[in-house]
Amino acid sequence: MTRTITPRLRTLLLLFLAVTGALLAGAAPASAHAALTGSDPAQGVVVDRAPTQVSLTFSEKVAMNDDSLRVLDPRGKPAQTGTPANVSGTTYAIKLKSGLGKGTYTVTYQVVSADSHPVSGAYTFSIGAPSQTVVSGTAPAAGGGTVGWLYALGRYVSYAGFIVLVGGAAFVLACWQRGSGVRAVQRLVVGGWLALTAATLWLLLLRGSYTSSGKLADVFDLDLLGQVLQTKSGAALVSRLLLLAAAALFVAVLFGAYNRREEEAEKRDLTFGLAVGGVVVAAGLAASWAMAEHASTGLQPGIAMPVDVVHLLAVAGWLGGLTALLVALYRAPAETPVEFAAVRRFSRLAFGCVLALVATGVYQSWRQLGSWSAFTETRYGQLLLVKIGLVALMVGIASVSRRWTGRLADTSAAAEPAEQTATAPEKEQVGSTAGKKTASGAGNTGKSAAGTGVAEESGKSEGLEASEESQASSGGAADSKRAAQLARQRAAVDTARQKRLRDGDPHRFGLRRSVLAEAGVAVVLLAVTTALTQTEPGRTEQEAKAAASSSSSSSAASSSSSGAVTLDMPFDTGGTDGKGLVRLDLDPARVGGNEMHLYVQRPNGRAFDIPEVKVELTLEAKKIGPLPITPDHITTGHWAATGVQIPMAGDWKIAVTVRTSDIDQVTVSKNAQIG
Repeated sequence: MTRTITPRLRTLLLLFLAVTGALLAGAAPASAHAALTGSDPAQGVVVDRAPTQVSLTFSEKVAMNDDSLRVLDPRGKPAQTGTPANVSGTTYAIKLKSGLGKGTYTVTYQVVSADSHPVSGAYTFSIGAPSQTVVSGTAPAAGGGTVGWLYALGRYVSYAGFIVLVGGAAFVLACWQRGSGVRAVQRLVVGGWLALTAATLWLLLLRGSYTSSGKLADVFDLDLLGQVLQTKSGAALVSRLLLLAAAALFVAVLFGAYNRREEEAEKRDLTFGLAVGGVVVAAGLAASWAMAEHASTGLQPGIAMPVDVVHLLAVAGWLGGLTALLVALYRAPAETPVEFAAVRRFSRLAFGCVLALVATGVYQSWRQLGSWSAFTETRYGQLLLVKIGLVALMVGIASVSRRWTGRLADTSAAAEPAEQTATAPEKEQVGSTAGKKTASGAGNTGKSAAGTGVAEESGKSEGLEASEESQASSGGAADSKRAAQLARQRAAVDTARQKRLRDGDPHRFGLRRSVLAEAGVAVVLLAVTTALTQTEPGRTEQEAKAAASSSSSSSAASSSSSGAVTLDMPFDTGGTDGKGLVRLDLDPARVGGNEMHLYVQRPNGRAFDIPEVKVELTLEAKKIGPLPITPDHITTGHWAATGVQIPMAGDWKIAVTVRTSDIDQVTVSKNAQIG
């Protein structure tokens, strides 16, 4: 049977790694849970005079440090002064230096949202007129790169460790108390504790780099670590480590004193004490997530955090207990196989956990999505649909496991009379080994799948015992080594016989296969759940889109009321009298009909005529254009065009071609935000 077990466990491990890698590779570099909903000056606008400050408004409160908000001039030099400050609610501002010149300025921000995730971005605005800038226009990739990938992996391992630790311990206490003495189950629960502890330490070290520089070299920066410890996320991770110390004591008692306790009353009292203490520690561990992530922000945090704790405990009870059951079915020794009663008790526990998951999941879905359209229009909603489908699949497989459990119970009940019949001759022949073997054979009546193997093992056992009795009756000197060897052989034969009987039961075999399938789906479900915790909630995403749309409309209205957009573009065709300045006015700079005026001036400011002027408009983001415009000559150095149609709002590139002679010409261009 071992040859068939190993490939399955290897397949489960490969499935775990594959799903983890696929989800982490497909995740966005920085999953922002707070969104920028407004700014002043707005993105892409051209203001006449330099503002005194730049303010940003987010969908929720964010954490900032001295470098979280920066304003850079066209040459890439800092244009801000002082440090960012919270001016009202979710609006943050930074003062600008006085006497700023004309040109395009870049605003970059890198903050941490209230649910612990980094948020970064950048945009531009112009003073007087747009200009070239050496700034790339992008903010540092907070939460991305290698550090982001490692942080996401650490989150997955921490969730998996919590589930195995809590669910495995619950399975032992509530379903299979004999499992406290099974080495494989002990290793599973202790492994969960080790995984959660190591992942928590790793997340604490990565946190500073994850939310700031994104550099792997900063993982061991003590200054960053000190800053992390002062944040809500750092406090949650430290609290989790302290609770894990209490969990270590719980595990030591569970697999130590509790396993050795034999008196029924004392063991019952210790079970009650461990259950109460275990629930308190498990709830505390779950709260370390709830108080620092999604549940702690947004709507009804006072209700959402307890609901999130219940949700996490239900997940652990179901998936962690399922993992422990899988280990018990495959790795429990033959002398202590998992009983059908334990499987039945776990089935009831899992059913209660599923009910709790459904109730808390419905509330969380309403809270995080807010509308039915968010299921399909947001990434959070799409992942949630996948999670719902996986839960439904697991419930379907679990129903198959329940049927196998019922058949196993019926088989065990039918075998009890035969075992009771076999007990009477055992009592009458206490000292007879042959009598014991006869009773054992009677007790296993009806298990035809392993009958032949049992007979062979029984014959071997009887032969070993006959040899041992013959040696003892010969009256020779006792050979202690030979006696010990015979005892080990007899124990091995008995163990093999019991294992063959156990594995030969078709109902138990069917149960093992269905539980293995459940565990495989659970691995995928855990990966999707981890991705959900790193994805912007659907409600927040839709609110940000609505705010951006409103801001765009306001910007267009402002552009319309403020009059023409004016662009000054110096040129040099390289020929005689080839230097000058083109000034372009577009009024009212909005979608629809516009009036365009061009003025050509010499370097000394005097107007002069040139042979030809042409204009082209291009909206590169939408791949519209170039739209050619040929203005009419009005007077010396003045050209104009009426009815210039602009089909869509956006950041338009305005290119002006100036020809100063038959062979000398040049094209100059600038961008302008047109509403």
